[in-house]
Order: sequence, then C-alpha cells, then structure tokens
Amino acid sequence: MVRVLVTGGAGFIGSNFVKTLLSDRKYEVIVLDKLTYAGNLDNFSEKIRHDPRFIFVKGDIALRKNVYQAIKKVDKIVHFAAETHIDRSVVNIDPFVRTDFVGTYVLLEEFRMNPCDRFIHISTSEVYGSAQTVPMAEDHPIAPQSPYAATKAGADRLVHSYYKTYNLPLVIIRPFNNYGPNQYPEKLIPFFTTNALEDKPLFVYGSGQNTRDWLYVKDCCEAIKKILEVDINKVKGEVINLGSGSEVAVLEIADLILKYFNKPKSLIRHIKDRPAHVERLISSTDKAKKLLGWKPATDFKTGIRQTIAWYQNNPAWWQKIRKRKEYQRFYREWYEKLLA
Repeated sequence: MVRVLVTGGAGFIGSNFVKTLLSDRKYEVIVLDKLTYAGNLDNFSEKIRHDPRFIFVKGDIALRKNVYQAIKKVDKIVHFAAETHIDRSVVNIDPFVRTDFVGTYVLLEEFRMNPCDRFIHISTSEVYGSAQTVPMAEDHPIAPQSPYAATKAGADRLVHSYYKTYNLPLVIIRPFNNYGPNQYPEKLIPFFTTNALEDKPLFVYGSGQNTRDWLYVKDCCEAIKKILEVDINKVKGEVINLGSGSEVAVLEIADLILKYFNKPKSLIRHIKDRPAHVERLISSTDKAKKLLGWKPATDFKTGIRQTIAWYQNNPAWWQKIRKRKEYQRFYREWYEKLLA
C-alpha cells in the first residue's frame, strides 16, 4: 500500500484527486486540511469517509506540529493546500501569505528533515501573469499580477530553491484554470451556473473578453497521478504545465451557460474590471506530452456540459454553501464595491 499525504485534500482539485487515488486499490490517502470556507468534507461521499484507506487530519500547514504529525511515514506528498480566490486576495492578503507561502515553507522544511519518494507542489498558471508569448511554455516569465498570484509565485520559487540547494525530489505543477464538480461557487463557472439557476445576475468583469485555458479537473487529476507514479528521475526538479492548449473567453462562457438553461442574456451584467486582471492565459502542452505521455481527455464543450449538469443535479451541495453568512457577506461586499 502506497501512503500519500494530500494537503488541502478537502478542497476542489484536492478532493477530486483524492477520489482519483482511492479508485486505485494500491493507495492509502492522508488528507491534511484546515477546513477553511473552501475546504469541505461534503466533497466526499459517506463511502469514502468510511473507507479505511481514507484518513482525515484537520490541521494547518503553517503550524509545524500539524505537519510533523501528518508527514510521518508517508511515501509521497502532493501539496494542494492554498488560498486560491483572487478576489479575496485583493481584499485581504494575510491568509494568502500565511498559507500559500509560509505553509509551503513549513512543509518543505519538514520534508527536508524527513524526505520521502517525492513532493509534488501544485502551483498555478497565475504566476505567469498575462501571456507575453503564446502558447505559454514553462520558461515563460514569472510576472504575477494579483496578491494571490504573487504568494503562489513565491512558493513556486521556494520549492525550486529547495530542489537546487538540497537536491530533493521535488516537482512543480502549474495547472491552468480547472473546472468541474465540487468547485466552490465563488469561482467563475460554478458562480455563473448557480446564479443562472437562481435567475441572479452573472457579473462579468469589464468587457468579458479575458480568456483562459480551461482544464477539466478529472483530467488534471489523472495527470498528477501520472506524476506520482512516473520514475522520479524523469521529473525531479521539473516544472510542468497542465492545460488544454486552447482558450475560451469569460463572456463566451456566460453565454453558453445561459443558453444551456434557456435563460435571457439580460442576466449578464458588466461591472468594473477586477484590479490587475490577467488578460490571457493559454498553455503549451508539449512538456506534459513529452514527460508523461499525457493530454486532456475532455474537450471544453463536453466538460462544461458535464459541469453544468453536476451543479444542476446537486443543488443541496451548493445551496448549503451559498446560505452561509460568510459566503453572503463576501458576495455582497465585493460586488457592491464593483457596482458602485
């Protein structure tokens, strides 16, 4: 049995990755998660929560005692834990610095003292900023534009420094925009979908022509599993993009979702642009193909329909979140500011 520590494993990509691992009988998973507003044990079925191969530990990666306890006797580490919502980083950067940068440092220090087979760090395409060259390869300049992206860029480079300085088996993954089941409903696709279901406005920043490379979460998880299993000497010290190699504009997504539900375009409401909004992200897929033999299995048209259908068929999951005072407070305060 291979024991894998998954930090942030109750979040969006993390929980989907845990499910991917547990579908393979050779894995046992320890989830270390602080359960902030975005961490959610409801992302796991009762069957998974009672699986003896699933071990949940509530803890903060920025606290050494929590990490020390969780990291003992694990074979591999996949580090997802992070504050990820760009809008929230504009309002309050403190938790981003603490979790994304300091938390990564604490994990790296414990890994340095007690190394295992490999440590896979989940970075983000946001570290690149807006595309300066297309497609964006792994040597694209690091030019973060938001506080979130800056803290992730710091963590990304800190991981790289530990590889260079200590020759540790570290791998950096930069996923482009993931979407799919169990994504917190503040993020764009679930936000538009759940608002459309409730006949609420779909708030679009600026012109809505900003584009992203959208990657279906299950494809992302399959790629990370490959990185978990490939010969470490093939990927040690590497930075690997995970993306589709194509781009879709935000306004096009809003139109698609409204068309799916046969809702009027009048629900689209253009608001002030987000500060330091990235204009364009599109991934080069060459390195992932070369090192992993991987490419996404799900085209955007298929993935977006599967995602919309999931939210349509699981209202109890997202309605519970949207009823929380914390969700309602941020929703109200953030969009009131941009509507002013």
